[in-house]
Amino acid sequence: MYSYLLIFHSFTRWIVLFLLLFTLGRCIRGLVFKKNFEKWDNLGRILLIAFSHFQLIIGFFLYFKSPIVQSFFHDPSGSLQVSDIRFFAIIHISVMILSVIFLTIGSAISKRKKEDYEKFKSLFIWILISIILICIAIPWPFSPFAHRPYIREF
Repeated sequence: MYSYLLIFHSFTRWIVLFLLLFTLGRCIRGLVFKKNFEKWDNLGRILLIAFSHFQLIIGFFLYFKSPIVQSFFHDPSGSLQVSDIRFFAIIHISVMILSVIFLTIGSAISKRKKEDYEKFKSLFIWILISIILICIAIPWPFSPFAHRPYIREF
């Protein structure tokens, strides 16, 4: 089950990244062209929050079942010397939790704004911060922290 969840987690990151870029693009469009906050903007915001929370829940299951993290729990001080273990046991989970918190805060703040420009502005800022954090914490094939393929296979 662990390997299937890992593949699913790897796949759904692309959905979250797409929704991040889609919503960020809608924010830029709204700010530059002074557009109204439409149903597509709200739908993008809602789907982004839903999928990012879903991805985080899958990540929690993986975290506690991961053999990499288990080795960290058995020997914390020795495991910190190995970059893959340090990345997945501490950095990846911490930064992803923080980015989902920022997305949630940004969504809540944006939802409560009265003016459309303010909705776009607050959502844009929080999403931009989250995108930066997420891109740092994803184990890209070129990452200096941990190397994983773009898409995991069965």
